[in-house]
Amino acid sequence: MYESAASGNFRPYLAAKLPLNCVGNVEVGETLFTESRLRRAEVEIRMNIPARGNGEIPDSRSYFRHYDRVLSELPHGQVELAADKLNDVYEEGRRVFIFGNGGSAALASHFACDLGKGTAMPCSSHKRFKAMSLTDNMPLLTAWANDTSYEQVFAEQLRNFVQPGDIAFAISGSGNSPNILLGLDAAREAGAFNIGLAGFNGGKMKPLCDLCIVIPSDNMQIIEDLHVSVSHALFTLVRHRIQIRSAKVRTMAASAHATSAIPSSLRMCPT
Repeated sequence: MYESAASGNFRPYLAAKLPLNCVGNVEVGETLFTESRLRRAEVEIRMNIPARGNGEIPDSRSYFRHYDRVLSELPHGQVELAADKLNDVYEEGRRVFIFGNGGSAALASHFACDLGKGTAMPCSSHKRFKAMSLTDNMPLLTAWANDTSYEQVFAEQLRNFVQPGDIAFAISGSGNSPNILLGLDAAREAGAFNIGLAGFNGGKMKPLCDLCIVIPSDNMQIIEDLHVSVSHALFTLVRHRIQIRSAKVRTMAASAHATSAIPSSLRMCPT
């Protein structure tokens, strides 16, 4: 039954299980059933599909049923903690270094762009978020890969820049990419705070992270989908906090300006 449920092929299974009903019926094989009862039975079977199961996904409905299940089990507490830490680093003027391979490399660039540009308030002199993707400098990346090994491409870049209190933000679906693990090792040696974004069970990177957000799925495509969603959630939370703080600063500045415009003799009532 699980295989038929995972693939979305419910009706042959249901044809053997549901009783005959001759009102508003549809034909399944040689047996007649009502469409409404068939749909209810399909829902009941789908509710038993495990959230982590990879299973067969033959159509878009199956894909998004699995997606919805994984979405319902996201570790929101870890996401909130990561947003807190990113906000702390912004407040302290420290830096975030983001890295990954393949689709995760593209996300590293995307996330660095969101943090660096998307948090900048227009017409404001407030400080900027210092975020850098280690996947963007192709001459440097290929030089390290050619002269040492591909496993060292992130670790060697981090050794140039990372300082105590910075964040190393590693993205890996499997959590087992050697260059990710070595990068996290190098960041930890330098005193950085390591954040991971992974899938499956977190892989080997999980114990190298001070905080690891693990997407509860064994399907790489859904893991990568939700990596993007988590990065957007983190960006949105951080931007909101910066906006609130910026609004408070503007209000205080306007209040101070208004007060300074009042003659000193009128600022306090005589006793």
